[in-house]
Amino acid sequence: MIYGLGIDLTDIDRIRQAQEKRQTFAGKVLTPGELEVFERLNDKRRFEYLAGRFSAKESYGKALGTGIGKEVSFQGIEILNDALGNPYVNSHPKQDELIAHVSISHTDTCVMTEVILESKK
Repeated sequence: MIYGLGIDLTDIDRIRQAQEKRQTFAGKVLTPGELEVFERLNDKRRFEYLAGRFSAKESYGKALGTGIGKEVSFQGIEILNDALGNPYVNSHPKQDELIAHVSISHTDTCVMTEVILESKK
């Protein structure tokens, strides 16, 4: 049964500017595992990746109904890629109760994400 659905649209340039203004931005949004991937990417792909993870985590917060804040943090959600490059939610605050499905898509200027939370019961 579907528990929640969240979508988000994020401007990649806005995320690039945030990272350039504060070099700590990526470290606040990305988990250590995600940050490891981020640091291996070239500039263009790096900002697409950061914007995608930022947006997907915002989508997760919307699907849960709490947003990002007291109950759910950027560090509490980890989104990695499988061997084929497909994103998946590796860990999240409600993983004992909910299955999280994620989709990330981008153009040259923006990223759109969707998260579906499914009840395990």
